[in-house]
Amino acid sequence: MNVSKETEQKIQQLQLMEQSMQQFLMQKQSFQTQLMEIESALKELDSSETAYKIVGNIMVSSKKKELEKDLKSKKETVELRIKMLEKQEEKIKEKADKIQKEVLKEIKE
Repeated sequence: MNVSKETEQKIQQLQLMEQSMQQFLMQKQSFQTQLMEIESALKELDSSETAYKIVGNIMVSSKKKELEKDLKSKKETVELRIKMLEKQEEKIKEKADKIQKEVLKEIKE
């Protein structure tokens, strides 16, 4: 079965897109883990009288309100990154589906 150069390039493009999707998935999982840790820290902070913050290799006493504000800010940032990755992932998925349909059509002919 002979395929044209153009079809071969599209297949290579699909492979690159698949690799990108895998990278997005790994990044997204990492951010989701961070998000869970932040939410857990916020929940724990809610039920705690004293607050500590890890700075480098030491834990220092911190004001509860400041720590809560810092954690909420980090949470927003992580949520934005997850949404951004999901949008990029969706765009690549749509493009890959389009190319895949073109490749399948060309192979059938």
